[in-house]
Amino acid sequence: MRDTAPSKTPIWQAIASALRGDLAEGRYKPGDKLPTESALAERFGVNRHTVRHGISALVDEGLIRTRRGSGAFVAATPTDYPIGKRVRFHENLIAAGRRPDKRVLDIEERAATEGEAAALHIAPGDMICTYHGLSLSDGQPIAVFESLFPLTRLPGISAAFQDNSSVTKALQSQGIADYTRATTRLTAVRASATQALHLNVNEGDPLLKSSGVNVDDAGQPVEYGRTWFAGDRVTLTLEE
Repeated sequence: MRDTAPSKTPIWQAIASALRGDLAEGRYKPGDKLPTESALAERFGVNRHTVRHGISALVDEGLIRTRRGSGAFVAATPTDYPIGKRVRFHENLIAAGRRPDKRVLDIEERAATEGEAAALHIAPGDMICTYHGLSLSDGQPIAVFESLFPLTRLPGISAAFQDNSSVTKALQSQGIADYTRATTRLTAVRASATQALHLNVNEGDPLLKSSGVNVDDAGQPVEYGRTWFAGDRVTLTLEE
């Protein structure tokens, strides 16, 4: 009987296994960028094509995500994000055991479009404050958002955002002690070029878009918000 020599493990599989071990040991944390293909090729003594094959295996497993022109990143565990009558970004993330943060991208005052005016119960052309920002969980971007506020009811809201990024605190400075969600609409969309840039995803990747109106105790709209969540980083849950 002839002995059969053991088959060798393909190099790309060995690379995938080594990187999988790095992740398990915490060498790279969720959101971290992996070394470049050139650096990994040097580490393993192979060409970049072989490295790319190994990384592709981890992408298929959901452990790694790639972005054209930026490299490979460790995939983050999805954050549970409840949507109900009381939607509070900081409270939601803290309850999920995450570290919340916001980054202000732009704040401006402009005239409301017909659709925006209808959502806020104001006249088309009335002035609104637009707050564009980036939401982060444990330092990882999870969503870009646009919040619109009627300046006819909240004349000092723009100045309030100069002191802090919290919508709740800004509304409180305008006499809105509490607010609740009146409507929510969820749709699936594709990431635009600018959204992809902020979220570290590829243009065209799937996003979850949430549109909603928040009202004060009297039922008057105080915020019309649109949020685009990175589809692989957030699990949206609906609460009564």
